[in-house]
Amino acid sequence: MNDKNYWFDSKDNITKVYKGVWVICALTILAEAFVHMHPYFEIEEIYGFYAWSGLLASILFVGGAIVIRRVLVRHEGHYDE
Repeated sequence: MNDKNYWFDSKDNITKVYKGVWVICALTILAEAFVHMHPYFEIEEIYGFYAWSGLLASILFVGGAIVIRRVLVRHEGHYDE
């Protein structure tokens, strides 16, 4: 058996990564105040538009994956019949 401890085996390290992702997201949104984004459409002028659109896209991808999984998954003995 493999008794080696990996970095992600510790809950403290997982918490560090989780908090780090939140900090990076916050910094990215704050940076938008100092960088001109050159919007092409009017909706892109909304502060934080790219963050909200990325969040919405992620939610849609996960929701779509759940739907596709329900359609494609077969019961355990499906191919034995």
